[in-house]
Amino acid sequence: MTMSPHEVQAYVLTYLETLDCQIMERSPAHVTVKLSPEADKALTNRPYYWGFVERTGAPAETMSFTFVFDPDAHQQAMEAAEAKAAQLAPPPSPGANPGSPEAPKDTILGRYFGIVPSLPQLGPGRILKEDVVYGSRRLQQIFNAAREGGEYVNLFEQAAKRQLRATAPAVYEPWLGVCFKVEFACDLKREELHFIGISLRTGEIVEKFGSKLNKRDLSPRLAENMHVQTAKVSLADAGAALESHLTNRLLELDYSWAEKAKERLDLELAVVDTYYEAVLREDTPEVDVDTLSDSSREVNASGKDQAGSSTPIQPDRSEPSRNQNVHLQPIEPAGVMIGSDVELAAESAVQAEPDTETDPEQDKARQAVMDREAMKLQYETRRTEMIWQYEPKVKVTAISSGMFHLR
Repeated sequence: MTMSPHEVQAYVLTYLETLDCQIMERSPAHVTVKLSPEADKALTNRPYYWGFVERTGAPAETMSFTFVFDPDAHQQAMEAAEAKAAQLAPPPSPGANPGSPEAPKDTILGRYFGIVPSLPQLGPGRILKEDVVYGSRRLQQIFNAAREGGEYVNLFEQAAKRQLRATAPAVYEPWLGVCFKVEFACDLKREELHFIGISLRTGEIVEKFGSKLNKRDLSPRLAENMHVQTAKVSLADAGAALESHLTNRLLELDYSWAEKAKERLDLELAVVDTYYEAVLREDTPEVDVDTLSDSSREVNASGKDQAGSSTPIQPDRSEPSRNQNVHLQPIEPAGVMIGSDVELAAESAVQAEPDTETDPEQDKARQAVMDREAMKLQYETRRTEMIWQYEPKVKVTAISSGMFHLR
């Protein structure tokens, strides 16, 4: 799904006009607008400023934007306008050099500090310029703001002028309208919008409810000399009826795309299984963990390792010894420890230093086992990703709804 620059412009202008923004300049490629307070709160992300305005009651100053919908066309129009302005500009004076820049104005700062470069215009008077094209962050922000603001509406059909002068009031029929977004997703994706309405008086369901609303003048204000009927169908029952109706319609569709997606999924999983099975089938040295642990326990108990070298045995804390006292004494500041204590500490450190020599074959085997476990985890992750990407699924979301009182 994509949108042309014309469609993006129509959508953005509809949003701005709905929020009573002031359009200052408009062309087929751009629009310059001064935001209303409601639009400024939704688009500029200035919560501290609006909190200050609400607390102090100060007059609010909203921001102005130039939204460019077709950057190439807008750039060409700007260049054409500059060329036309250059042609209409008065010729330079005879004594002036055409290539020399305009002399700087005499200012107080210029007298003392030389030529002062012009600063960008800041404050309420500045106009920010942004490209609003399909996929841009600003357009996505407008989509989200419109979805939040129009998630639920309550509108009334406006009566004709003769009805306002009639003796008997006209009757409104309440309708519940819900716009559903249906996503058909696998490694490809397709989206559909279904705007369905149901009468809360009779239970009648209209599929193309938007076509019915486009022919009517709707307003959030209840017109004079109009009467709203009481609903006979609850909102919960009406919503369940719409969901059931949409589900039945979806069951009637052709799902050959899902069968093809499953075939592609089986093919991708077969490729992944073949690759990782070949990798995991490689010979991996085995590590006897029990033997290693038993040998380490024997070393700790006997005080000798496999090479026959002696290993210091940790003394029992219930029987103090000189080495134990050295291990447990706190570290003294530099310059406090005397010579004998230094010798005892060095001797203890030498005796307590573990044997760092290990079997390289065991290290290689241990590393091979770790690599094998990491490969298994990578294999499971890859299968999960393939299933998520290729598995066909249908997702239905209610993106907006409203109560519509129609005559």
